[in-house]
Amino acid sequence: MGKSILITGGARSGKSTYAERVTLGLGVPAIYIATAEAHDGEMADRIARHQSRRGVEWTTLAEPLDLALALKDSDGSAPRLVDCLTLWLSNLMFAERCWEEETARLTDALAAQSAPVVFVTNEVGAGIVPENKLARQFRDAAGFMNQQIATACDELWLCVSGYPIKVKPS
Repeated sequence: MGKSILITGGARSGKSTYAERVTLGLGVPAIYIATAEAHDGEMADRIARHQSRRGVEWTTLAEPLDLALALKDSDGSAPRLVDCLTLWLSNLMFAERCWEEETARLTDALAAQSAPVVFVTNEVGAGIVPENKLARQFRDAAGFMNQQIATACDELWLCVSGYPIKVKPS
């Protein structure tokens, strides 16, 4: 199996920029598997900022729902960066797909990879209890999903205010 790394942290913690550096450190060129969809102007701006930060050494593959297939289809010599799992989770929930089954498919696909994979995800459970049912379901699902991916990965990093902390050594 290729090396697998999960990088987590809160909003604006530096996790995506750190993940980009880690991925390029595993090999160039690299593949950026993007899960975000631009449903509004603000999200389109966020996506554009992420894209402008990356250079010619990146190839972008947009895949909002089937990450297991995206990993299978992109496996080879180039490292992959999946950014981000919590957006993927919300895509699954809004599409009314079973996130538990999709997470299991993803961990199974991860075990079969020959090239490295770096995942970015948000740590969403450290704040207040959300006030509505859907938000609580999302928070709980994200926590369970993150635990499963962290278990499947070789390394786990937590970013805090731009500083990565190794949580699970390889």
